[in-house]
Amino acid sequence: MLWTLALILFVLWLIGTVSAYTMGGLIHALLVLALILVVLNLFTGTRRTAL
Repeated sequence: MLWTLALILFVLWLIGTVSAYTMGGLIHALLVLALILVVLNLFTGTRRTAL
């Protein structure tokens, strides 16, 4: 779920940077939020062990 949200935010940021009508600060805030979610998931996510 968290990875999906981060991916959606990253895609929205990418679309915003290549489009003609960007909203500057909001686009970069989305990127920062996506990166924070990924980092939090890396540190607090469940560890999968191989059987």
